[in-house]
Amino acid sequence: MKQWLDTLEARLAQLPVALALHWPGGHAGPREPDVALRFHGPGALAALAAGHLGAVGRAIVEGEVALEGSVRALMRAATGFLATDPAHEETGGWPRLRAWLHSVRAHSPLRDARQVQFHYDLSDAFYALWLDPRRVYSCAYFAGDAQDLAAAQEAKLEHICRKLQLRPGERFVDIGAGWGALLLWAAEHYGVRATGITLSRHQHAYVQQRIAELGLAGRVDIALCDYREFQPEQRFDKLASVGMLEHVGRAHMRRYFSAVHDLVVPGALVLNHGITAAAVGSAQLGAGLGEFIERYIFPGGELLHVSQLLQDTTAAGLEMVDTENLRPHYARTLWAWSDALERQLPQASALLESQLGAEEAGRVLRAYRLYLAGSALGFEQGWMALHQMLSIRPDPTRTAGFGAQSDYPFTRDFMYPRTTPCSTNSNPAPPPI
Repeated sequence: MKQWLDTLEARLAQLPVALALHWPGGHAGPREPDVALRFHGPGALAALAAGHLGAVGRAIVEGEVALEGSVRALMRAATGFLATDPAHEETGGWPRLRAWLHSVRAHSPLRDARQVQFHYDLSDAFYALWLDPRRVYSCAYFAGDAQDLAAAQEAKLEHICRKLQLRPGERFVDIGAGWGALLLWAAEHYGVRATGITLSRHQHAYVQQRIAELGLAGRVDIALCDYREFQPEQRFDKLASVGMLEHVGRAHMRRYFSAVHDLVVPGALVLNHGITAAAVGSAQLGAGLGEFIERYIFPGGELLHVSQLLQDTTAAGLEMVDTENLRPHYARTLWAWSDALERQLPQASALLESQLGAEEAGRVLRAYRLYLAGSALGFEQGWMALHQMLSIRPDPTRTAGFGAQSDYPFTRDFMYPRTTPCSTNSNPAPPPI
């Protein structure tokens, strides 16, 4: 144990925040800390000394370690205990083979439905406490420092719709539609006929209610089904999938992109928006972080590097035409969610307790506090990324546009409308007074 304590003392001295550690019969760190961890046994203390943050997180969730103070302060301290870079730890032949075999077993329509419902059907009211009013549960798009979360989420919806060049009357499908924000935005602002699919019973019921409230019946609909079982009467002109890729599984990714290809007409635009791994060949996040997320937050979740996703896109007959990394935007989004939850911990605790009972509510709340703040840290540190990948299903019969084979203009002007003309003159004349 002395070796652990020596390691911990050395790391505590170098942290950017004052962290204190307490355990039966011992103490390390400052007497007046910014944040403290109170250990009820030696196991998690040894895990902290070894840099196994996932095991420490598990101990906090299970009540074996008590967190006293700000979760933000805890995250500032966390990186000081890492022995390796979590993004690059789980690479190489054996971890990748193990991850592939796990992926084969983990993803069937029935298992995926259970895994999605484990997370998204936890409690609509709980999510409503810390999401924006539209309940957009994915990376926002911050156009400026002063923009709040609600405005940034609307900016993200608009960004996606502009990339897809949605037009009135087009058939648009959203795979993994969540609480329906993109479906409803596209129908209301772009006049499309929108269809969503989801595996979440709660989200399906909520979107149906919103469709009725907004008078969009006949223009918007949502199906409760797996993408592998979705058989629409007609193909779609445009397709989006936001936050869905993480649930597909590496062993099933080519089948997913093949399904996407078959759902759209030749010449269609397709946008996939999802969390990606930072390291090529990554099996999962290291330092036990991947295991923590698998156990408490997203069972069956898997992250692939963007290069692998683009290989699978191409293998399915789609052509990538634009890819954008929004990693810092997701860090800011997650901190906004984390801060919102931290401001309402008593309400969140009471709400979860009324639905789950005191013991399970405590576990869930502790898990989500660590998940939101830890994920924000992960995006800040570059352990994960967030990519929007825009593709086309090529249509060789389209001869206009020098072989564009779609309506994609092969410029980005349409994504970022200019409010004022851009001068190429570095010293333009001042406007008249």
